[in-house]
Amino acid sequence: MPAHALKRSTLLALCACVLVAQSMVAAINLLIPQLTASALHPSHTQVLWTVDAYVIVFAGLLIPAGALGDRYGRKGALLTGLALFAAGAATSALAPGPALLIAGRGLSGAGAALITPATMSILVQLAGPERRAQAMASWTLAMGLGGLAGNLGGGLVGQFLTWRALFAAMVPLAAVLAAVVAVTTPRTERSRLGSPDPVGTLLLTAGLVAVLFGIIEGPGHGWTSARILTAFGTGALLIAAFTVHARRSRAPLFDPRVFRSAGLRANTLGLATGFFGLFALFFVNSQYLQEVKGFGPALTGFAIVPLIVGMALVPKFAARWSARPRPVIGTGLALIGLGLLAASTADAHTPYALYACWLLVISAGTGLAMPALTLGVVMSLPSHRAGLGSGLGTSAREIGAALGVAVAGTALAGHADFADGMGPALRVVGTTVLAATALVVAGHRRSGSPARAARAAAGATAAAEEPVA
Repeated sequence: MPAHALKRSTLLALCACVLVAQSMVAAINLLIPQLTASALHPSHTQVLWTVDAYVIVFAGLLIPAGALGDRYGRKGALLTGLALFAAGAATSALAPGPALLIAGRGLSGAGAALITPATMSILVQLAGPERRAQAMASWTLAMGLGGLAGNLGGGLVGQFLTWRALFAAMVPLAAVLAAVVAVTTPRTERSRLGSPDPVGTLLLTAGLVAVLFGIIEGPGHGWTSARILTAFGTGALLIAAFTVHARRSRAPLFDPRVFRSAGLRANTLGLATGFFGLFALFFVNSQYLQEVKGFGPALTGFAIVPLIVGMALVPKFAARWSARPRPVIGTGLALIGLGLLAASTADAHTPYALYACWLLVISAGTGLAMPALTLGVVMSLPSHRAGLGSGLGTSAREIGAALGVAVAGTALAGHADFADGMGPALRVVGTTVLAATALVVAGHRRSGSPARAARAAAGATAAAEEPVA
């Protein structure tokens, strides 16, 4: 397919879809006080599951959803995802009790799992080599803006409307996006690989869900509690079983041998690291601005807008340096870590203007690193497996995000109040980001030049796709 097949209308439609899907990860956080006081009278555990169900299903289904899009059609997967997303939102908006609200969140998460890899794979298929870096920068910007849009939308709804309005608004929005996609987005060539692997899909999805459950619920139940240890143990066993199954299957969901590529390992770790820091910041920021600075929900949503600046402007420059990913990625992730350490010094007396400067540092780091990391994951696999590459990358993001919130929450739980715990929590997160950055840079050094990394990845992928006797 020629490079000019990627039209601006298609790019905007696909980026809008992923922005909306990502926005629902963050939006609910600003509605927790209103939801707790609502007529549903949810328990603390039910509130947690209302927040977490979307993320757990979203992240758990990303890899199989991406592979299904590759095999059966990415445009069809995207339209199906938008339909599931809208159905889940309608279920949540009309829920008479917490159980149906949680079920609706999970259904929307399944829709998001189809939407996100399909949008990236379509972009990879339509963009030629000379436009791929710019397309990935736009897609990554949409992912980042989704988190910000969720904060803004959740804050406005929390200030002026009811929590049901947030879910109700998603139904017509998804319908409009589906109509735009149907008109603007062409169908792309499908992968000719074998039939789907239901056993592998079940093992991998269940394993990821168990691990995510442990990460998200660890702060509440205690990391050494029987429930959390059982979740991690079950997840590890299921993922190990998937690995054995995939090595023996004639048509696996994907073969773990793709991770022989040092570049793929480094890029997935880098994506997880960036979102680890970013979502820890989202978690702390909302409480800092409301509880310590006294901002209302709407003002809290707008106060994180400085993060937009770097995410919007820096990728345009970073795309020019796509041939030299290691310094771009290393600098970007280091800026995220340093910005978090700077933000850890904030207290009730810190001027918002100074706090906004630290947000700008984190924003610039995100704008530098994320497009290069995203492109690195996609380029580590052949173009017909772009959905799988997107699933791997986005799974890394969501796992990193869940872990960032869990680590920040655990660090905060060890202090008497939020004001005392915010600084130590952000220092733990920032230090972890810097340590992981060193590993990511070292991984890129081992992978060598981009051409050498591409050859190694292609060899690993070819070996992974050989039929097993």
